Amino acid sequence: MAKTTWYFDFISPFAYLQLERLAKETDLTQINLRPIVFGALLQHLGNRGPAEITEKRTFTYRIAQWTADEAGIPFKMPPAHPFNPIKFLRLAIALNNEPEKVQAIFRFIWRDGGDVTSEAAWATLCDELAVEDADELISQQTVKDQLRLNTQEACEKGLFGVPSLVVGKDIFWGNDATEMYLDYQANPALFESEEYKRISELPMAISRV
Repeated sequence: MAKTTWYFDFISPFAYLQLERLAKETDLTQINLRPIVFGALLQHLGNRGPAEITEKRTFTYRIAQWTADEAGIPFKMPPAHPFNPIKFLRLAIALNNEPEKVQAIFRFIWRDGGDVTSEAAWATLCDELAVEDADELISQQTVKDQLRLNTQEACEKGLFGVPSLVVGKDIFWGNDATEMYLDYQANPALFESEEYKRISELPMAISRV
């Protein structure tokens, strides 16, 4: 089976929740962790994020909290959301997307409710990660370019949200697809039945465009 790539953005509470689950159920060193800019993906698709839709914001935050509570995962929303995740995404890339570093950043934001808009909080996180000259590190052109390339790759692969686990051409979108992904890993022929093939090629009966 092709190696899994996990596309994520620190802006997503569901990415945090999924990573906590994956850390328990899989070997994260066997998964390519790939930060992308969710906002750029939405722009590519012409969509808005759930937190940008007034009627959807409260539900999104409530279901994130409820999901965490049900799973027994420590969870605390940061002081404001959505926020600009670019510094954190670049930091992950500069740290070679090491699983423990990525998880530490997620936990700082979503477990501890870190204020990602605060320079003091940023300094605290960098101290916890033992990163010196973090601002200089994330300003390197190679780091910026890699984040752009990651996002471009996600667009080209047809991703439509984060988090997304990708194995070959198969996309498993969202925290609620974690069980489906794990089942697929145990049974790579999962989608080869006649019914899965049929529903994968269903024609559209109506289009609003």
